[in-house]
Amino acid sequence: MSTPFDRPSGPTGPQGPQRPGGPGGQRPAAPSRRPGALVITAIILILLFMLLSGFASFWTDRLWFKSVGYSEVFTTLLLTRIGLFFVFAGLMAATVAVTMSMAYRYRPVLFPGMPGLPDDGMDRYRELLSPRMGWVIGGAAAVMGLFAGASATGQWRSYSLWQHSESFGSTDPYFGKDIGFYVFQLPFWHYLVDYVMALAVIGLLATILMNYVFGGIRLSARAGERLTSAAQIQVSALLAMFVLAKAVDYWLDRFDLVTSSGSIFTGMGYTDDKAVLPAKEILAGIAIVCAGLFLANIWRRTWLLPSVGVALFALSAIILGLVVPTLVQALQVNPNVPDREGPYLEKNIEATREAFMLDQIEEEQFAGTPIPADGRLAALDGITSSVPLVDPKVASETFQRQQQVRPYYAVNSVLDVDRYELDGNDRAIVLGVRELDQSNIASDNQTWANLHTVYTHGNGVIAAYANQRPEDDERQSSTIQWAEGQAANQNALGTMDPEGYESRVYYGEMSPTYSVVGTRPNGNSIELDLTTDSGTDAAEEQDRLTTYDGAGGVPIGNVFTKLLYAIKYSEPNLVLSGRVDSDSKILYDRNPREMVEKVAPWLTVDSDPFPAVIDGKIQWILDGYTTTDKYPGSQRASFESMTQDALQDDNAFATLPTDEVNYLRNSVKATVDAYDGTVTLYQWDEDDPILKAWSAVFPGTVQPKDQIPDSLMDHLRYPEDLFKAQRYQYQRYHVTDPQSWLEGSERWEAPKDPQATDKVQPPYRLFTDQDGTQVWSLTSTYVWPKRDKLAAFMEVDSDATSDSYGKISVKELPDEGTDGPRLIANQLSTNDEVRDQLLPYTQGDADILYGNLLTLPVADDFMYVQPLYTRRNNESAFPVLTFVLVSYKGNVGIGTTLTSAISDSLDGDTASTGGTDPGTPTETPTETPTTSPTESPTAEPSNPPSGGGTQAQIRDLLQQAETKFNQADEAQRNGNTVKWARLMEEARQLIEQAVNLAG
Repeated sequence: MSTPFDRPSGPTGPQGPQRPGGPGGQRPAAPSRRPGALVITAIILILLFMLLSGFASFWTDRLWFKSVGYSEVFTTLLLTRIGLFFVFAGLMAATVAVTMSMAYRYRPVLFPGMPGLPDDGMDRYRELLSPRMGWVIGGAAAVMGLFAGASATGQWRSYSLWQHSESFGSTDPYFGKDIGFYVFQLPFWHYLVDYVMALAVIGLLATILMNYVFGGIRLSARAGERLTSAAQIQVSALLAMFVLAKAVDYWLDRFDLVTSSGSIFTGMGYTDDKAVLPAKEILAGIAIVCAGLFLANIWRRTWLLPSVGVALFALSAIILGLVVPTLVQALQVNPNVPDREGPYLEKNIEATREAFMLDQIEEEQFAGTPIPADGRLAALDGITSSVPLVDPKVASETFQRQQQVRPYYAVNSVLDVDRYELDGNDRAIVLGVRELDQSNIASDNQTWANLHTVYTHGNGVIAAYANQRPEDDERQSSTIQWAEGQAANQNALGTMDPEGYESRVYYGEMSPTYSVVGTRPNGNSIELDLTTDSGTDAAEEQDRLTTYDGAGGVPIGNVFTKLLYAIKYSEPNLVLSGRVDSDSKILYDRNPREMVEKVAPWLTVDSDPFPAVIDGKIQWILDGYTTTDKYPGSQRASFESMTQDALQDDNAFATLPTDEVNYLRNSVKATVDAYDGTVTLYQWDEDDPILKAWSAVFPGTVQPKDQIPDSLMDHLRYPEDLFKAQRYQYQRYHVTDPQSWLEGSERWEAPKDPQATDKVQPPYRLFTDQDGTQVWSLTSTYVWPKRDKLAAFMEVDSDATSDSYGKISVKELPDEGTDGPRLIANQLSTNDEVRDQLLPYTQGDADILYGNLLTLPVADDFMYVQPLYTRRNNESAFPVLTFVLVSYKGNVGIGTTLTSAISDSLDGDTASTGGTDPGTPTETPTETPTTSPTESPTAEPSNPPSGGGTQAQIRDLLQQAETKFNQADEAQRNGNTVKWARLMEEARQLIEQAVNLAG
């Protein structure tokens, strides 16, 4: 069948003598086919390799999800993305195909030299495309469909939430819509409208291009004849489709005003309400009118009215969308910000406090009960007995040097802090996991077999008592007191289970990229393990070897799986090595945080996973957050900025779809077994609508809260990143009056860390004294900006087993006269007595390292405590706690223990200290004891009577008895009945001595 573009078959036609190779011409020699064949072969090989690599990545990912028991997550994600791809790719491909086909089908019949038709230079393209139009249309549709489908797969989050939307149970104050509409539905509606506009634009471009090539649009023709009727109908219909979609887009944009970021706050402002909102409604109406004009153009066949409509639409968009809001902002708002923005800011304050749970914070004026002068030191010693002196950052090097055992083991640069109930007492523990660090293996030993089959795992937990008191918690020490280590008596955590605990760590923060583990045909173990044996005979050497037999890992026994992983890691040894046999498994993707992010891609995981010994296993515990940036009216802020501090510089919240959030909930608690990699997610916030929606998307992924074991509950705690985000927002939003908020006169800020001037001081975990009860808390402070004066003290009950868990209290100081952390740090470092004590270290070959500066509310004042470490300048040296610095009631104290430092801060006043420092005897004990020994020896000898007359000795004995009674009261409040009984007996004996002296 001929086409309008076929040339005649005359002497000059396609079959004429002028055609190369035809009659009268010579056919040129065929070029060599070898280069073309090589190029095609290379292209095919490259494509096959890319396909194989993609398949290997996909299939090994599937195997990983199956190995951790979350195949349904992988399947749901895959099916959702495939469904979105085909639906949106199909719609785009269909639009392109239909528009191109219609443009070609209704093209004008043209041929070269047609009378009255000027040459537009398109003849050659028409001749080229006409015989191949099926392929051209199909190819263009496929390409555009691929782009649209690939874009749609990235919308799986918004689609999933839209499909399983929940109600928040509260509405926004402007449109009366449930908050769930903004969080779950509006984002996907926006995508759908944008997609429809994209369909219209791509279809319009395809129509214009096809009509131009085939003569439906002729720019050189006279006005009124430049478009054929068919072209005009297609263009008008597609323009109407675009403008109508734009009208819907304007209507939806109205709702975005409640989450838009203004110059002062997030949410609807005066200009938005009075100028932008009416403008969008008017523009939506104008767009509908313009769409009607374009549709009318299908019948009227004149571009005058649509052109006028578009011009008015563009002019209205400029005037209403840009000029009017600018004038309103400049003339009405800027000169009267408090009056204009006040009502809107009030709603922002209310929404922000709800979204970050700031409205649940209990505020109070700081006012404590003064400690009587008599027995003050004993009382202070009891209140501060649990204060942590082991700095998690400085002590990491000490852990490394003293408990490393082998050079290829390491602990994290910042240790974790947890609490354990030991012998009936809650103890703060600083701990780290002894993980494998392959970088410290000798370079000549870093072979593939060693790195991936021998050095496969870490081993055990290293832990120290945070307050540097030994296991009995009765006396202070100047050296680290190990709770868990390599020595025989360093197994406090292991003894909690009769059979100890599984110490091998295959899943951790420093785990290798991949390891091949499992049994061997000859039954010999080859994985290197940690042993405490010091011998070197064959039997003991064999004890140092182990074999992984956990449930985790992907079986890699068959050739197909080996090949896939060899491609994945570009490592032929996975196929060729005899160490990879039928019983082998491969462990990879082993970082606990990344594992939780992978099985729950909708969660944002806290940046600080921490280990705990639970039920005979090392478990990594993680906190998961549900977030959004669509909470109406709530102040939006960067999550990374909110959570950065001196200990964590790069939080890398990879799963956040946007870094800025304005709603945050700790919805999930997660655990990862350090041995077999079992990942378990537990529901924590049972009222969070976002968690409910995701639980519907991935049913069965999150276990109910009542399934959390009691042994795990003992170690769950208030998460740091949530606390830091609340601290960040509360520094402005503790002010609820819009006028004061705008003035900024009451604004606080988190203090800068004294040892890192450009970083915020991190919050600290410690036991705080609340009405005589020690509460496991997460604490921080606020200072007044630019003045570094203490403004408030913030703490949250971090004990998940407590009824008051999550209760945040802020104690606001009644005046601005109390120095903040940086001023106190300067005071401590420049104090004459401190400088004298440090002089031998500053002039020697040792470095001085200042630990974290802790702020504690003690009685009616605040006490600052800072450990001070020294480290000699040699390779094997490690930081040693040398002094403790204390600032209390304006006085600075220094000592080798916290008690001696507190005593020094009290200026050695006997009336104030209640006697001499119990940690530092001032007199030599008498040769014979004055009383009969008690049944069980005390931690330290009682102070002997001071010199002087009988009356002075009686007073001294009574003073010592009073001290013992105060200490006994403190022990009783802490639930330590054994210590209470002993102290009461000692006090009774002191009173008897005084009675005997009095005759």
